[in-house]
Amino acid sequence: MRIAIVLAVIAGSGASAVYFAQGSDDGRISVVAQPAASSPELKITRREQPARTVVTDAAGTELATFTDGSQTVVLKGPQRTFADPRFSTATVTTTAWVRLAPEAWTAQSVNASWFTNWLDTELANTRPDVLAIATDYLDGAPTRTDDKGVAYAGDASFGPEIGTGKGRDERSDFYDYLGEDWNFPDTRTQQAEPARYRMIDCSGFVRLVYGYRSGIPLRGTNTPGPGLPRRAWAIAEYGQGTAVIPNQNVRATDYDALQPGDLVFFNIDPYLGDQIDHAGIYLGLDSTGHHRFMSSRAKANGPTLGDLGGTSLLDDGGYYSQALRTARRL
Repeated sequence: MRIAIVLAVIAGSGASAVYFAQGSDDGRISVVAQPAASSPELKITRREQPARTVVTDAAGTELATFTDGSQTVVLKGPQRTFADPRFSTATVTTTAWVRLAPEAWTAQSVNASWFTNWLDTELANTRPDVLAIATDYLDGAPTRTDDKGVAYAGDASFGPEIGTGKGRDERSDFYDYLGEDWNFPDTRTQQAEPARYRMIDCSGFVRLVYGYRSGIPLRGTNTPGPGLPRRAWAIAEYGQGTAVIPNQNVRATDYDALQPGDLVFFNIDPYLGDQIDHAGIYLGLDSTGHHRFMSSRAKANGPTLGDLGGTSLLDDGGYYSQALRTARRL
C-alpha cells in the first residue's frame, strides 16, 4: 500500500490506558491484560487503497485506522482470543477492537472537535466492541436482558425448520430475535413473529450487531437510503460505508484489503445468478493462518465462526471461499 504524506502530529492528552483482563467461562472469548503505558506522541498519516487515516505511535505501531466514508474504526487494544469450540478447533487471536466513530470519516475529520477526545477515550475503552458483541450470539452464549426484560443477547438460532431434512427458513430479522415489533423510518411497523423468537438469519445477524446493538440506523426495506437495508445483497449494494473489495461477480481474493469488522458477502446459491445471498463479519487471521469470518447460517443453526456446513474461511478454496464476492466497511 502506498503511504501518503504525513498530515499532522498531535500530542496525547496525558491519560494512560490501563487494560484489565476480562474472562469468559464459556470459552468463547479470553482477553490478555496489557500493561499501562504513558501517552505517546501520535502521528497521523494518510494512506490509499482504500483512502484512510492511520494513527501511529512514536515506534510506528498502528493505534487506529479511520477509513474515508466509514464510521468503523479499528483500534489497537488488549489481545484477546475468539473461539467457537463446538464447531472448530481454530481460534482468532487479535489486538483489533472495532468501534464506531460519531460520524463517517473524511480526510478533514482530524480537525473535527470530537476527534482527539474520542480517540483518547476509545484507545482506553475495554467495554465490548463490535467483535465481542457478535460473539454474544454464538453457541452456548449466555442470555442477557435489559432493564425492560428484553433478552438482547444469548445463543441464537437461524430460523424455523422447513421440514424434516429440508433445512431452516430464512427471513428472521433482529426484531424477531428480540421478540419486539419495530418501527422503521422508511416503512410500516414490522411485527416480530413468535415462531422466530431468538432467531436471526445472516443479514439479521449483521443488523443485530451493527444496528440494534451498535447504533447504525436500520431500514425496513431494500432501497437506498441512510442506514442498513434488510437483505444481504442490499447491504452490499446500498449499505453505508466504503466498498473495500468491489463486486466483480467473480471470486474475490484481495484479502489484504480487509480489516476486522468488515462485512463480507457471498454468492452461495447458483440458482440466484449473480445475486449476493450471504453476509458475514470478518474477524482476521486465525490460528491456522487463514482469513476467518463469522456468520449466521442454517447448517450451524445460528451464528458461528466454526466450520459446520463449510469452513468459515475466505482463502482455503472451500464453499464460502469460492463464493466470496465483495466486502464493505460500514
